[in-house]
Amino acid sequence: MNFKDHFSRQASAYAQARPTYPPALFDALATHCMRRELAWDAGCGNGQAAREWAGRFTAVFASDPSAAQVAGAVALPNVRYAVEPAEQCSLADAAADLVSVAQALHWFDFARFFAEVRRVLRPGGVFAAWSYGLMRIDPAVDAVVRDFEHGTVGPYWPPERRHVDAGYATIEFPFERIDLPPFAIALDWQAEQALAYLGTWSAVQRHDAATGVDSIARLRPALREAWGDPARVRRVEWPLVVWAGRA
Repeated sequence: MNFKDHFSRQASAYAQARPTYPPALFDALATHCMRRELAWDAGCGNGQAAREWAGRFTAVFASDPSAAQVAGAVALPNVRYAVEPAEQCSLADAAADLVSVAQALHWFDFARFFAEVRRVLRPGGVFAAWSYGLMRIDPAVDAVVRDFEHGTVGPYWPPERRHVDAGYATIEFPFERIDLPPFAIALDWQAEQALAYLGTWSAVQRHDAATGVDSIARLRPALREAWGDPARVRRVEWPLVVWAGRA
């Protein structure tokens, strides 16, 4: 099936600049799994989540429809990567103890994907999906980023972005919920690291391709002014929206 490819073009930058997820999230989800033989990381991108699951499960199957993203993933002995859509998984019925989706569920065909989750999960298996929106630094920097998101590149966001903005409240969750504590990504970055991350946004790529304008270059002076010394290290946070449930 065709897929909406918003990230292959910047696959290398995505691997280098996207924030990683807190290990505590993976620990918490793993404790709810009755067995830890196989985890399926759907929409794996460059394998950020797959690498975490590799230390907690005997085997990991990681899939993504973007060959460029998968090509940039780190090889591990117990992780098998596949270039395929999440809605057409090659795993056998009742094969996985856990299915996870990191910052990708909003791109999927929900009905087809959830049918695959039910097919692939073992009885009592765990499904988890998480997402994050705008980064938070301080009021001055946040205002610059917010204006960039809604103003400069606002018209170029794919329609699926609305699910992220709504904290996934627009997606019907079809599994018995598992309660989890709140989680957030927290990193210490300099100004250029923040700009590199913003450059991985799908809306930035679409804006620049359509207009021929380097939107990050245009943004750099305003962000640096709000940041202060660009070498100054600041704490950057992304609160996570985490769904977890049992099949």
